[in-house]
Amino acid sequence: MEENFESLVERSVERLKAYSPLEMERDVARKRLAWLADHRSLTDISERPTPRQAFDWLFFKYMGLSEAELPVLSETSTEIVWHSLNRCPTLEAARRLKLDTRQICRAVYEKSTQAFLSQLDPQLRFLRSYTKIRPYANYCEEKIIRVNFEEMMKLAIEEARLSRQDGNKGYGAVVVLGREVIGKAHDTALTEHDPSLHAEVNAIRQAVRALGDTNLSGAILFSTCEPCPMCSSLAVWANLTTLVYGVSIEETSEMGKARIRVAANEIVEKSPVMMEVLGGVLREACRSLYG
Repeated sequence: MEENFESLVERSVERLKAYSPLEMERDVARKRLAWLADHRSLTDISERPTPRQAFDWLFFKYMGLSEAELPVLSETSTEIVWHSLNRCPTLEAARRLKLDTRQICRAVYEKSTQAFLSQLDPQLRFLRSYTKIRPYANYCEEKIIRVNFEEMMKLAIEEARLSRQDGNKGYGAVVVLGREVIGKAHDTALTEHDPSLHAEVNAIRQAVRALGDTNLSGAILFSTCEPCPMCSSLAVWANLTTLVYGVSIEETSEMGKARIRVAANEIVEKSPVMMEVLGGVLREACRSLYG
């Protein structure tokens, strides 16, 4: 076992030396999704898996860890919180290379873990504390929660209605980290005489100020309408994990709205970051805003 762990550490050291965090992140995500595709049919899992089921799949079935290594602190139907105590090759490799696990683990493992969960259910979200992380604590505190996408989109729809009341174009956006709303805004381009002030821009700026950090990894952007290329690009530069919209650019273009017909997915696919794009949440309610 000792030799096996040492070989894993040496492999992690070599990867950290040879590859960028983004390259490692994409590789980890690819391996996790490939394993899930091969194994998902072998074990019972509900159509809407619980955080506990996702926890079991990721750590016990895929990673092969034990319950003793991951003591659960609390558990409900919508949340599971635990401490990771397992021997970690990345932790040891970072120590040897004098790298900060708060940066390495966030850059390599946060979005790749979310990619695994999103294949089970996109509303399951992975969160890690970067103040309670080894070696700066004796454990890594992590959780999986369920975020209600429809509830969050309803907040964006409320913002879109406020936009119209204020004399703007009727778009709304919300940025959420876990279940906490850290940005909520509508477009103000007309009333503030600034064409850059789309709803997503305003919401992302609020979120950055709320966190005091330009890196919004882990956060979700909800938008009533698929973000334009400018706003999708801003989501990329803010390193958001997920972009969720109601009605698409194509649909609103066909309804007579002036849109640049470049899909958010196209921007993300040509960008340097991993970000999932999910459309059609409360689509009809969002579509009715622009009819």
